[in-house]
Formats: sequence, C-alpha cells, structure tokens
Amino acid sequence: MIITVAGEKKEVKDGITVSELIEQEKVETPQYVTVSINEEFVESGTFDTTVLKDSDNVEFLYFMGGGSR
Repeated sequence: MIITVAGEKKEVKDGITVSELIEQEKVETPQYVTVSINEEFVESGTFDTTVLKDSDNVEFLYFMGGGSR
C-alpha cells in the first residue's frame, strides 16, 4: 500500500503499525516523537496497535523546549 510519510509517498506492507513504521523509518529518539495520522494525533500507548491504511498521511513531530537567557 502507499502512504505519505513527512510529505513523501512510500510503499509499505499492508497492516503496518505505527511502531513498525517508526522502526522502518529509523526515527531518532522514538520515545520523544509525536505521531499524527491524517492530522489526528495518535496516543503513544497505541503505536503497537494502530494500523495504517492505504493513503494515510503520517507526520513525525518533535516538540523542543527552549528558554531565554
């Protein structure tokens, strides 16, 4: 099936989960990544059971902290 990952179309196996995609895409610091599918945030506790569908649009988001001097 074809999904879009970070704006790039990719062919992945049918039934791939978010966790499998994170591993396949070699996401750095996966424990800190936030995932959205079709602009809906996915709870990190459900990555193992959330199955992607054909034409899904997946984004990996990292929230960075910052401050002032």
